[in-house]
Amino acid sequence: MQYQDRLEEAEARYNDLTAKMADPTVINDPDQYRKTAKAQSELAELVTKYRAYKKAGKELEDARAMLNESDPELRQMAEIEVMRLEPELDGLEQELQLLLLPKDPNDEKNIIIEIRKGAGGDEASLFAAEVFRMYTRYAEEQRWKVEITSMSESSVGGLNEIIAMISGHKVYSRLKYESGVHRVQRVPATETQGRVHTSTITVVVMPEADEVDVQIDPKDIRIDTFCSSGPGGQSVNTTYSAVRITHLPTNTVVSCQDEKSQIKNRAKAMQVLRSRLYQMELEKQQAQIGAERKSMVGTGDRSEKIRTYNFPQNRVTDHRIGLTLHQLDQVMEGRLQPIIDALTSYYQSERLREQGQAA
Repeated sequence: MQYQDRLEEAEARYNDLTAKMADPTVINDPDQYRKTAKAQSELAELVTKYRAYKKAGKELEDARAMLNESDPELRQMAEIEVMRLEPELDGLEQELQLLLLPKDPNDEKNIIIEIRKGAGGDEASLFAAEVFRMYTRYAEEQRWKVEITSMSESSVGGLNEIIAMISGHKVYSRLKYESGVHRVQRVPATETQGRVHTSTITVVVMPEADEVDVQIDPKDIRIDTFCSSGPGGQSVNTTYSAVRITHLPTNTVVSCQDEKSQIKNRAKAMQVLRSRLYQMELEKQQAQIGAERKSMVGTGDRSEKIRTYNFPQNRVTDHRIGLTLHQLDQVMEGRLQPIIDALTSYYQSERLREQGQAA
C-alpha cells in the first residue's frame, strides 16, 4: 500500500503520545497535558482507520488462504469472506488517503460570513434574508453560535447586506465552499402575471483571524463613532455606540452597530477587519484560489452563479459539481448537509487526483 511508512510513523507517534498522557510529569503540567492530548486527538481518526485497515487486511489474507481448503463448506465461507473484505479494504484505503491529505490550517476556525444582494432589486434583498436564515438554521443544527456584526435592511423587509460571525466546531471546514453567487428563480409576491423572476445574491465566507494571524498597527487605523440606526428604540439613535474602522493602507472599511456598547461594537469590527485582511493575505499567497474566489463572487450578475434555487420546481442545483436535489424546501430550512458532503467529497477527490499527478 502507498504511504505505508507515513501510516506506521503516525501510529508510532500516536502510541508515544498516549504513553505521555499517562506520565505523571505531563499530567501535573496542565499546559503540556493539553498540548499532548490535542496532538493525540488529531491523530486518533487516522490511527483508528489504519488499525481497522490492517485488521481487515489480515482477515482477507487468512480468507484467501482458506480458498485452497479441500472442504467445500470452508471454501464457500472463505469466498463469502473475500467478497466482503475486498471492498471494505478498498474503502478503508480510500479513507486513509483522504486523511493523509495536507489539512487546511483554517478548517478548525470560526468564520465571518457576508451576504449581499446582487441583481434583482427588492427580490434579491428578500432572498438574501432567506439565505441568511438558511445558514442560521444549519448553524442551530450544528450547535454553532451566530452573532450579527452589521446589517442593512431593505424597505421591503429583506437585507441589502448582513455580516455575521459563526463560531463552533470546524465551521470553516463545512462552509468554506459556500462563497460565490447564489441565484434564485421564483415568482415574486408582487408579480401579478405569475412570471418567474431571476435574482442573485453574493456570499463570502472568510476564516476568522485572531491577533496572532494578523497584526494591525494602531497608527494604520482610523476609528469613527456614530449613532446607530434601525431597530432598538430611542437610545439607539441618540447614543454614539456604532463604530466604523478604516484600515488606511488598504482602505478597508468595517462598521458595526449591532451592540448597544461601543466597546463591544469596536471588538466585533476589529474581528471582521482582521478576517478581511487575513483573507487578502491568503489570496496573495494562493493566487489561483484567490482568482477562483474572485471569479465566483464577481459582480453579482445573473450569469455568474455557483448555485441555483428554483422554487417552482423545488430544485436546488450546485453548478460546480453538477448536483441537483429536488428538496429545496428542506434546504431552505437549513438541511444543507447533503450539499456540503457532496462538495467536500468532490474537492477531496480533486486533491487526491492532483496529488496522484504530482507523484
